[in-house]
Amino acid sequence: MAVLEARDVRRRFGDVQALDGFDLRIDAGEIVGLVGHNGAGKTTFVEIVAGLTKADSGTVKVDGIDTAARSVQVRERVGLAPQEISLYISLTVRENLRLFAGLAGLRGKRMSAAIDETSAALGLEEVIDRQVGYLSGGQKRRTQAATALIHRPRLLLLDEPTAGADPGTRRALLQLVRQCAADGAAVCYTTHYLPELADLDATIAVASKGKVIARGTQQELLAGLPTDVQVVLTNGEERVIRSKDPSGALAELLAQRLPLKGIDVRQPSLDDLYHALEGDHVAP
Repeated sequence: MAVLEARDVRRRFGDVQALDGFDLRIDAGEIVGLVGHNGAGKTTFVEIVAGLTKADSGTVKVDGIDTAARSVQVRERVGLAPQEISLYISLTVRENLRLFAGLAGLRGKRMSAAIDETSAALGLEEVIDRQVGYLSGGQKRRTQAATALIHRPRLLLLDEPTAGADPGTRRALLQLVRQCAADGAAVCYTTHYLPELADLDATIAVASKGKVIARGTQQELLAGLPTDVQVVLTNGEERVIRSKDPSGALAELLAQRLPLKGIDVRQPSLDDLYHALEGDHVAP
């Protein structure tokens, strides 16, 4: 079942066409990694889904509800952690969580339980009553994520959530994202740090020039990309052959009876996918 369904979404800012027919569907329990170069439209799309920006045309639905027509109902179903830290630095972590929980409709015991559960999951208990302005960068990132997760949204929008985060914060956030998906939430995860998407076992949507140009599993999108076969000779010389048929390339090398010291075969990665698609669709 689709939690998020966006069709032909367009948005222009002056002379810049930020979104130019953006399509994206995310089902319940699915994590989609939204990747692309700067200016591809990722953040604009996230802001439109969250109700922070209006689309010029197209439709965006969350749980079948049109975001433009029924924004209040949609807001209760969406959790957003924006790229830039968006917290009240003069308030404590607890006060920030209370504020965002209240905006999401939580009250009384439900609010208290949600604050306790979310702060524990993200390792914020020791700083729960500390002003945000005195937190470390990683603690601010965790608090930002907590404000998005506090009401257990149906759709979780995470825009570069681990930018500048320490390894502990990254592990905690990724673990919680996996848990949210396991509980049935749909997750849209934008990042430039592609190994995280492998850790999350996310499906991939590649954006360029305001639209999604490739969509599928990592295996599907990596299929057909060339593999690097690196050969080290006994004299120290290194040769790298890039081929879509690594077995054939290796057999050809062995047939040459070169004085080999070592062979390393590097399979294509998400970084290779990103750069290959970016090269195909971004003007020089």
